[in-house]
Amino acid sequence: MPYLIIFLAIVVIIAFKSIKVVKQSEVYIIERLGKFHKIADAGLTIIIPFIDHVRSVVSLKEQTMDIPPQGVITEDNVTITIDTVVFYQITDPAKAVYEIQSLRKGIEYLAITTIRDIVGKMSLDSTFSSRDLINNQLRILLDDATDKWGCKVNRVEIKDITPPPDIRDAMEKQMNAERNKRAAILQAEGEKQSAITIAEGQKEAAILQAEADKEAQIRRAAGEAEAIREVAVAKAQEIQMVFESIKKANPDDKLIQLKSLEALKELANGDANKVFIPFEATKALSSLGAIKEVMKDDKK
Repeated sequence: MPYLIIFLAIVVIIAFKSIKVVKQSEVYIIERLGKFHKIADAGLTIIIPFIDHVRSVVSLKEQTMDIPPQGVITEDNVTITIDTVVFYQITDPAKAVYEIQSLRKGIEYLAITTIRDIVGKMSLDSTFSSRDLINNQLRILLDDATDKWGCKVNRVEIKDITPPPDIRDAMEKQMNAERNKRAAILQAEGEKQSAITIAEGQKEAAILQAEADKEAQIRRAAGEAEAIREVAVAKAQEIQMVFESIKKANPDDKLIQLKSLEALKELANGDANKVFIPFEATKALSSLGAIKEVMKDDKK
């Protein structure tokens, strides 16, 4: 009976050592007598106890690794602190185990030296405005360097870039100055646009006023011309009536001469300096001269 129990215990131990269950997204590196034998994928795996040995359990999932913040000197001799995270995935478990002592340490050291090399060739302003460029260069360089270790670097992200306190204060002052400058420019542009709008309004108002004055003058002149025309028509009608009346009266030459003299009298009493006498009126004047001479002879 004790032998049976011992036998069953040995069978259980052998079974425990022989049967291995590999989880999803993991692989086992199996060694036989200290030499690489095979890679056990997810599922049930049988090994030979005391001969085969599980060297390492490797995860095939994408992993993240925080790179400790590193002080980096830029091209313009400013020391900044860069905090980085690396996303990587093991593609060849055997290389990841046998080609390097510690894969995570190797990636960390490569990332640190690569960051210093890239940022050391850039100015301070470039490091803030070129994060995507730095991330892409880091990913390419790390991916090429870790390929022989069976590792693929998928992404590299710079989490934070911290400049020294004095540089930060100077940058904040510069940012405030730029903000104030933009505000002043916007205010000046607003005032300029307002002045332009007011000037355009005044111009349009002046144009409309000039057009209104012009229209008023035209209407006034038209009214005056119409009044003059009506007066002229009335005068012409009056003259026509007088002419018709005189024509019906059949006046003789003496009456016409007398009326002409009356018209000359009124014309001479006017403000004009020169008086134009019609040719017909000279006959009346010559007659008056003859009468005057006759009267003188009678007195003598």
